[in-house]
Amino acid sequence: MTQITRRNFLSLLSKNSLGTLAIPYILSNCGNFNNLIAAPSKLNKKEFDDLKDFPLNSLQATASDNLELAEGLSYDVLIKWNDRISKRETFGYNNDFTCFIPIDNNPNDGLLWVNHEYTNPLFVSGYDFYDYGMRRSIDQIDKEMKSVGGSILRVKKENGKWKFINDDKLNKRIDAKTRMKFNWDKPIKGTKYPIGTNSNCSGGVTPWGTILTCEENYDMFFGDTIYDQNNKPIHENSPLDWEKFYNYPPEHYGWVVEVDPLTGECQKHVALGRYKHECCTLIKLEDERIVAYSGDDENNQFIYKFISSIPNSLKEGTLYVADTINGKWISLDYESQPKLKNKFKDQTEVLVRVREAAKMLGATPQNRPEDIEIDPLTGNIIIALTNNARKRDYHGSVLKINEKNNKYDELSFSSEIMLTGGKESEFTCPDNLCFDLAGNLWLTSDMSGSLMNKRGPYYPKFKNNGVYVLIRHGDDAGKIIQVASAPYDAELTGPWFSPDYKTLFLSVQHPGEKSKSLKNLTSKWPHDEDGIPKPSVVTIEGKLLDKLNYLNQI
Repeated sequence: MTQITRRNFLSLLSKNSLGTLAIPYILSNCGNFNNLIAAPSKLNKKEFDDLKDFPLNSLQATASDNLELAEGLSYDVLIKWNDRISKRETFGYNNDFTCFIPIDNNPNDGLLWVNHEYTNPLFVSGYDFYDYGMRRSIDQIDKEMKSVGGSILRVKKENGKWKFINDDKLNKRIDAKTRMKFNWDKPIKGTKYPIGTNSNCSGGVTPWGTILTCEENYDMFFGDTIYDQNNKPIHENSPLDWEKFYNYPPEHYGWVVEVDPLTGECQKHVALGRYKHECCTLIKLEDERIVAYSGDDENNQFIYKFISSIPNSLKEGTLYVADTINGKWISLDYESQPKLKNKFKDQTEVLVRVREAAKMLGATPQNRPEDIEIDPLTGNIIIALTNNARKRDYHGSVLKINEKNNKYDELSFSSEIMLTGGKESEFTCPDNLCFDLAGNLWLTSDMSGSLMNKRGPYYPKFKNNGVYVLIRHGDDAGKIIQVASAPYDAELTGPWFSPDYKTLFLSVQHPGEKSKSLKNLTSKWPHDEDGIPKPSVVTIEGKLLDKLNYLNQI
């Protein structure tokens, strides 16, 4: 659509009214309508009067080297790259997905999981890609391997402020050298015990209280295996050269990884397929079977869902891929698809090479499917399609899938574009999604650092990356406002609400990523004394957040 108006926005919602929560029995998802464990509290008269006339003003797009917020919001830095979390561990680099797990159902005390997606050698290990005479060392690789994966942090809200407890025994790191296992009966490349995780982008939470962290651009680290026309494997090198120091098979990466936040034990879920997972959104059905949605974040890749055959399993079941042209989920089961037997030797190989299998069976290519959420007002599947310049889709869109009969284990569906990014739409390049307490849709943008703030026909209006909210109630329903703007070069990722929805946890990822040297920095955020840009997690609060969460009551 060229312009989002209240009329055309409302026409894209399903039969449920905007004032009714239609969400099914969902215990977790990859972003973030995460805390509907009880009916939202009603505003008292003082709260109502305080918020009623507070304006929903949009932040003007900015190109400053600060985290800028709309009127009525403020932030605090919770933790920064290289902050010590224990005697032996430090907070990793390029934080992304966050999620909060309460301890003993206390909404103000819990564990915050944070993904660490990738490394910038200039800051992390001192390796300078622009110094062509410099050679990589194993010490540098080791430092980089320690900077990815994820962090488990004890956080508490005390005197109205969230604080990281830096000496808590529950703090721990998962990184590229952590030993883990495959949740599968057959070995992958000769072993059931892969080493480490990397490229940790978005994620999710399971109904049983563990974390799902998703390996996305895994080929950056140990390369990848491709197959020629004769089905012969060929190794493609990685840009970071890790495989020159550690002979870890590329097939050990590109999975959904489950982490027990209390013990740090990890397992990789082979049944969910190997590709560039952005996230993993879980739905628990009434019979306790699990449905898991995930997108493959690359141009012309696909949308997948897994349906378990037994309760509470991410192993036993069937993986499907979406044909959005014909509205059907295509089974990737080796035994029931004769075409797969012509190329692959068994189900394990299908799951390892799932992209090839999906393409062979007629899946519909998408424009970078990233985050996936469940709409709490309609129950629809909402998918961010970031962009695809090769198809002249520069600003991306948001896709809506409505499963047949509103049942998530059905194999047919209808779909349509719910929102289209662009100059008229007031947002661009949707990446992470989440819903607030009132069901408003929050979107972060993923403009390339090489294109931001450059002359050209596409992105100058949006300046730095930002966070946007699609309002779904009252006179402003259908309106999009910008609520945050990132520091220079940065991307805002991993939005997650606290259990009371008074706080938004948000990652500020890769500020200053275009810096060519420590003497030529493009960002200095968060403006520490050393002037080095540091990926950080912030907490955001304020009247604007409160009003958005209670718009359906105002």
